Amino acid sequence: MSHFCAPIIMSIAAISTSLPAQQPFPIPTILKSAPAPDWNAKFANTEGWIGGDVVASVALSPKRILWLFGDTLLGTVKEAKRPGAKMVNNTLGIMDGLGKDATIRFVAGKAKDNSPAAFLIPGDGKGWFWPQSGIRVGDRLFIFLPQIEKTKDSGVFGFKLVAQWLAIVENPDAEPEKWQVKQHKIPFGEFKPHRERSWGSAALEENGHVYVFGYDHDRGKKGSTRKLIVARAPVKQFDDFTAWRFFTSKGWCDKPADSAPLADGLATEFTVGRLPGGKGFVTVYTEIGLSDRILGRFSNALEGPWSDPVLLYKCPEMAKDKGVFSYAGKAHAWAANGNELLLSYCVNTWDFARLFRENDVYRPKFVRVTLGAPPLMD
Repeated sequence: MSHFCAPIIMSIAAISTSLPAQQPFPIPTILKSAPAPDWNAKFANTEGWIGGDVVASVALSPKRILWLFGDTLLGTVKEAKRPGAKMVNNTLGIMDGLGKDATIRFVAGKAKDNSPAAFLIPGDGKGWFWPQSGIRVGDRLFIFLPQIEKTKDSGVFGFKLVAQWLAIVENPDAEPEKWQVKQHKIPFGEFKPHRERSWGSAALEENGHVYVFGYDHDRGKKGSTRKLIVARAPVKQFDDFTAWRFFTSKGWCDKPADSAPLADGLATEFTVGRLPGGKGFVTVYTEIGLSDRILGRFSNALEGPWSDPVLLYKCPEMAKDKGVFSYAGKAHAWAANGNELLLSYCVNTWDFARLFRENDVYRPKFVRVTLGAPPLMD
């Protein structure tokens, strides 16, 4: 197969094998960051869905939102505990409305014996899915699904990413139980002990294309962290993997291994979306993937260059309790209001049994970040 690159009009001097160092976008001032108890309350169920992580969201329509969850606890809360709860690998939530009266219906799958199960299951029968992100394009819904398998490590990180799939829902306006879903393996991932290159952490439609963001992690390189990379395809050819092109130092090319690193310190989970008001973009993530710091980077173009990281919020839980950790920082662009971003993150525990003893861990945490004007430039 021959390879080609479409030349880019913008200057790419700052995008090479090294990361961009300049500040290309006037970074807004962070005026205030504070918990959003009204949003926390929407996920405070005591029956059925009683905890979960990932917490990605997709606008199915202006007033209908799909929530994607990873490992989920299903059961009943009694005396602030979750006795007998069952954990399944993924569930969904359908939220109707955006205001204080919005309601969420949580949806799990069913096993052959009618017991709760994951909603999305790998078609090849291997491992499990942790949903990553999703996007509605026209009449169809696309969900990115990392395929996970266990390792010999018995700790909380005893798993590995082995493949990646794109689920296509042909009828997303139907209730999830009636969805027509097809799974297609994404051919561009690399999942080796020394190198992991993944696509689908975030997706965004812009200027006739669907942009798909991922990360590149060279574990064999000392000091290496996950780096932001991006691909795109025309909207009408998004499900045709031969139409995908990857942003490189030479432009948009058909060789994923040449993808240019746009930023570092990324997590496996992050979001890319428009800023409130529609001017510019923001990438939101937990620093390095596991940290009490939720960071943002800003740009006026999806290809970058992206700004240096800015602290959006410092999660308080890890400072108070050494037995927990924070991760999965994300923004929910559809909920942006005026000059305000809505963020979410997850809090987990090193002690798996604690998830069942304490109801206040392993629930989504929400934060409102109020943005001001960028500082005056010299």
